Amino acid sequence: MAEVQIKGLAKSFGESSILRDVELGALSGQFIAILGASGSGKTTLLRLICGFERADDGKIELGGELVCGPGVHVPPERRNIGYVAQEGALFPHLSVAANIVFGLPRSLRRTRWKAEEFLELVGLPTSYSLRFPQELSGGEQQRVALARALAPAPRLVLLDEPFSALDAALRVETRQAVMAALVEARATAILVTHDQSEALSMGERVAVLRQGAVVQFATPETLYRSPIDAELAQFVGEAVLLPGVIRGSHVTCALGRLPLGAPMTDGAADVMVRPEQIRLVSASEPSATRARVLAVTYFGHDAKVSLSLGEPAGLATARVAGHMAPRPGDEVGLNVEGAVMTYRLPNIG
Repeated sequence: MAEVQIKGLAKSFGESSILRDVELGALSGQFIAILGASGSGKTTLLRLICGFERADDGKIELGGELVCGPGVHVPPERRNIGYVAQEGALFPHLSVAANIVFGLPRSLRRTRWKAEEFLELVGLPTSYSLRFPQELSGGEQQRVALARALAPAPRLVLLDEPFSALDAALRVETRQAVMAALVEARATAILVTHDQSEALSMGERVAVLRQGAVVQFATPETLYRSPIDAELAQFVGEAVLLPGVIRGSHVTCALGRLPLGAPMTDGAADVMVRPEQIRLVSASEPSATRARVLAVTYFGHDAKVSLSLGEPAGLATARVAGHMAPRPGDEVGLNVEGAVMTYRLPNIG
């Protein structure tokens, strides 16, 4: 598997700029997730890496080889990239074994042990080699698609939202199997997704695309705990944003005087608190902020609690264990655990 370096990558279609000065890198054997909303440029970036499109500017290196750059465009078939599509894209008229070995040299395609080896790698029984794709579940088809992508020993594996068509339980199970197989194969991999939980749980590092530009490229923990701006904070998970005033190492807002997660100069700012940081306590607790429960959305393992902080403070959302969920109309106290992020308010006028 190979190291990947993307520098200054840009692509436009007509007058529409799709990607702007994209900078990304993956070490050999590393798993990178690219997260973005629809229209952010994820698909175009994937097509440029594969070689299906030509870049307007910038370069892409795979294992130290320039495959995209000024005057250079290595065609897709010579890039040695494994690709797992959204729907698996298996050939319905071929057996599972024939699908897996399809990308191998003709002399190796009849080697049955090769298919069985990769079935074991992705956690499927070797007996599946004689089945056809329509005899498999959606999750099993995705595992076979991964086996097919890994069989030729590619320099890089690209996963194009491969779990989006699966139901919730099967999605988690398939993700775990895919991750285990990629780790076992020591594959360098890039996942493209719009699912925040998927990106955070799978990627060793996560790049967020917004309107064609990478706004932050960091570890999942850094991305979630210290998003670079308020818009990103709301995109990666849920966020409570409240007006506040910074003084020294703390910020004061409707939820109290809270420690800062990163130093900022004194003045007005937006305060970002994650819902799971907000703890519900007795309304009579002296240090707590009083609030009224507006609504409770129950998920079983936990619940989302919508809260009124009163005028002019506004609204907040807390996450609590399902068995501790209050009732709408209850008066509660709120405490905030841990440090918070703040974002400077834009100057007006």
